[in-house]
Amino acid sequence: MSEHFPKGLAKVTQLAEFDAILDARSPAEFADDHIPGAISCPVLDDEERARVGTLYKQVSPFEARKIGAPLVAKNIARHIEGQFLNKPKDWRPLLYCWRGGKRSGAFQHILREIGWDAHRLSGGYKGWRQQIVTDLEQLPAKYSFRVVSGATGSAKSRILEALAAQGAQILHLEEYAAHKGSVLGDLPHEAQPSQRAFETRMHSALSMLDAGRPVFVEAESRRIGTVQLPNALIDIIRAAPCVRVHATVGARVDFLLGDYAYFLADPRWLAERLGHLHGLQSNETLARWLELVESGDFRTLVTELLERHYDPLYQRSQSKNYRDYTDALTVDTDDLSAAGIAALARQILAG
Repeated sequence: MSEHFPKGLAKVTQLAEFDAILDARSPAEFADDHIPGAISCPVLDDEERARVGTLYKQVSPFEARKIGAPLVAKNIARHIEGQFLNKPKDWRPLLYCWRGGKRSGAFQHILREIGWDAHRLSGGYKGWRQQIVTDLEQLPAKYSFRVVSGATGSAKSRILEALAAQGAQILHLEEYAAHKGSVLGDLPHEAQPSQRAFETRMHSALSMLDAGRPVFVEAESRRIGTVQLPNALIDIIRAAPCVRVHATVGARVDFLLGDYAYFLADPRWLAERLGHLHGLQSNETLARWLELVESGDFRTLVTELLERHYDPLYQRSQSKNYRDYTDALTVDTDDLSAAGIAALARQILAG
């Protein structure tokens, strides 16, 4: 470590030097976002943090500290007894809280008194988060992107995964967002991350890429479900060369019926999601689609959703937002099975 940096403190650039990263913030703060690989070790739980914070603001800092100190001591003791008693003397943990102050400082003091070389992250999560935001403004410009475009149901995410399986580099934005990018895009057993956590996932992925090789990415809107792409990234992607997947309607319907099978089994959810199209489709059209849901005629429903809703939106958005879309290499297919998708990936890599 730099001899000019205060003893017991570490910089963001030194994260890899430590055996463990301990997050001393509350469980809710940790769930919202955290440094990748960090272990949640709250010195105050959510309720305790709210109680102490209220005392600090409404009564006095002294009263808050008087109530908070035994809570902090109790929780730190629980973490040490439950997780760290087996650690050797040369174990080197790094701790952080919101600003790298009182919560992580109390934890660090006890660990150092035991004899471990515990350090505290200078600036805490806030400082680390500021570095993430700065990096996301600069990192995208390092890479040469190739955009996989295609109408809804063209299996773009699966094509990305097939490209990766064949050795290509990818940036899988919908995976990081835990969303498929449409009105029916929610995943059945996974909530979307917070905006901060989404950006952390993107940062981790971007940091691992080789700038000397192309990076394939799916054509996306600025927003994927509830999260939003950073301006620097979306601007560079939209200026990148495109590959356009042109799949027949029949192939796309077959793919979507398989890819969204878990939602077709829940007609009530599907009907509720179709309600989000009010104002974009006529009441008569929506009523017809609800009848198709009730009757279980999902093939007709998906076909009409593509032809009347998604395809017109796609044509408007792609030609407007992606500079290279009109001149893009086009790959045609009537097969979006696993074998067909693998073949498309080979064709894209060869082109």
